[in-house]
Amino acid sequence: MMTKENLASFYRDYIACLNNQTWDALDRFVGAEVVHNGKCLGLTGYREMLESDFQHIPDLRFNIGLLICEPPYVACRLDFRCAPKGRFLDLDVNGRTVAFTENVFYKVESGKIAEVWSVIDKGAIEAQLAVRRR
Repeated sequence: MMTKENLASFYRDYIACLNNQTWDALDRFVGAEVVHNGKCLGLTGYREMLESDFQHIPDLRFNIGLLICEPPYVACRLDFRCAPKGRFLDLDVNGRTVAFTENVFYKVESGKIAEVWSVIDKGAIEAQLAVRRR
């Protein structure tokens, strides 16, 4: 089992992998049978989800706002400021810059992410879009 410090370092390296879009290295961090919000995506499906995120949000960057590690779990608040193309979370963002957070919990088993629970603050985006419509 990883220590708190090792787990934090592992997670920061994982975020760097995402931000650099080094998809061929993703298997260093994510297990072959990874589960996301209760659905088994497997490594291939997880990678496809992330690649799609970057296609729809060209300026996407994962920023760690708060990180807590308690092996085998990681809890993180990710901060985003980006301009999704078209619709995002069923909202007409259409290239406008929005700021929001994502609260994510991970379970790490055998040195790889095995399970992910994620919630995006859609309300923050809705509020920003409503203010801009006035």
